[in-house]
Amino acid sequence: MNGLYALKPWYADRLSGLRRALAARQVSPDTLTAAGVVCAAGAAAALSWLPAPPAALLVAVLLAGRLAFANLDGALARDTGRTTRRGALLNELGDRAADLLVIAGFLPLAPLWLVAAAAFATTLPSWVSLAGAAAGAPRRNGGPVGKTERCLLAVVAAASGWAVPVLAVVAAGSAVTAVVRAVWVWGALGPPETTVAAVARERVMATERAMATGRDVATGRDVASEKLVVRAAEPVSSAPRRRPSPSPSPSSSPTLDSFPSEHDRSLPLDPGEVSGGITHTRPQSPADRGTRLRGAR
Repeated sequence: MNGLYALKPWYADRLSGLRRALAARQVSPDTLTAAGVVCAAGAAAALSWLPAPPAALLVAVLLAGRLAFANLDGALARDTGRTTRRGALLNELGDRAADLLVIAGFLPLAPLWLVAAAAFATTLPSWVSLAGAAAGAPRRNGGPVGKTERCLLAVVAAASGWAVPVLAVVAAGSAVTAVVRAVWVWGALGPPETTVAAVARERVMATERAMATGRDVATGRDVASEKLVVRAAEPVSSAPRRRPSPSPSPSSSPTLDSFPSEHDRSLPLDPGEVSGGITHTRPQSPADRGTRLRGAR
């Protein structure tokens, strides 16, 4: 149930020419936000000080300007590429200030407790929308008694003089609007299990993207480049690796196969060469081998 908020695209089209003119003159979106607050203050003053029938026209014109500036500031920021987080903050603060100023125009016309209740109720729908957006739901706007309907009700009060009934409708309707938005946001967020599963799936996808692109999604660091730097910093030995020679077992004893045979006498042996666990200083003759074997027994 969007109420009169459904007319926003049509209204934005009507303002497209003015938006292009403002962009050509490089008008700041923050200036338009401030202009909307000024229009709301003027409408509140006209509602308070002017009598009922004549006040309606001026209140209507000023509140139409308040709605136009509220539409133009965000659209102009998007068209000119000047959307900033500070601009979004000023936009929200400007909307809330304008709403409260219009309600303050009822102070001379209605009891204080009713004005306070209406002022509190008009902020509830925005609180719900902002809380839902912070939780991951789309921003919810519209009626049944949203910003546009509240401006229309203020014009009705200025034209008829029925300040108390109109203010009661504003308070009750704003509370109902907050409940409607809360139900919609709750449904948009889904059950907790689905939310947990979506978060887990998003983490898995983020990890896969980081592995594919070589960039840490959370910190923005180039992981692949860091790995290359680390590998380049590692010392590289130019000498070839030598396989360690198997050391003889202490329990093994020399056998006949460990001594050179007569056919091996032609092989030169260097002094101190180790063969079969026995150090030789010269080639051995068969007589020497026999003597050594008898001594080993």
